[in-house]
Amino acid sequence: MTTTQPETRVVYTEKLGPSIGMWILIVIAAASTALMVLPVWTAGTIILPVISFVLLAWWLRSLGISIIVTERQLFVGDAHIDRRYVTDATGYDAEDARTARGTGLDARAFLMLRPWAKCAVRIDIHDESDPTPYWLVSSKRPMELAAALKP
Repeated sequence: MTTTQPETRVVYTEKLGPSIGMWILIVIAAASTALMVLPVWTAGTIILPVISFVLLAWWLRSLGISIIVTERQLFVGDAHIDRRYVTDATGYDAEDARTARGTGLDARAFLMLRPWAKCAVRIDIHDESDPTPYWLVSSKRPMELAAALKP
């Protein structure tokens, strides 16, 4: 759980969890393990898919992130930065986010991207001691997040 500084107001919050499609994929992946062991271990056709599903579900849940913007800081998953270093924020729709993740990407950027969230926000950073020019963060509500980060 991300903690914030005392006496700061939360301006924006978003929980970015896996989509229904991702959950369906892990159910299919877990079920397919039954086919692999059917010829050699009949009991394994029940045991292995259950164990596989539990492990895949645990892994998939661990990929979810929380985005919290307070008056003083920005938290994205385990990463955080003081808002005084944030100079600008731009929300991207799915097509612009695709370009930002591909040909428009700076190799020095900090990335917190998730495949189930097609939109993103570019958060420009200006810190003399940090060579990171910007953060690129997945978001389901990119325009609201960008507005919350505007100085």
